[in-house]
Amino acid sequence: MPLYEHTFIARPDLSAQQAQTLAEELGGIVTANGGEVKKQEYWGLRSLAYRLKKHRKAHYVHLNLDAPAAAVAELERNERIHDDVVRYLTVKIDKFDPEPSIVMQVKSSRDDRRRDRP
Repeated sequence: MPLYEHTFIARPDLSAQQAQTLAEELGGIVTANGGEVKKQEYWGLRSLAYRLKKHRKAHYVHLNLDAPAAAVAELERNERIHDDVVRYLTVKIDKFDPEPSIVMQVKSSRDDRRRDRP
């Protein structure tokens, strides 16, 4: 099956738990259509480069999908309908990177620096 990286942006008035629940719900759509979610990362509430639907911040969630094209099409159709999803992007890739994404690596290095301070 083809491999995809899928990132979506959720409204900022959701809690972090609700954003992760939304990711699991959308991942369930992929598995119901014969696909599999290989990795899920919650990138947190981040500032947007420009305003989207009157929001300056949004929750970012990243999924690595091993799914047929029909499953991805159904996922995107549901995201267009869902009120909590502001934007989404799906990119077809050749292989998954087993390491955490760059966003998660930067986030963990920032956390390490804060612990080092007295």
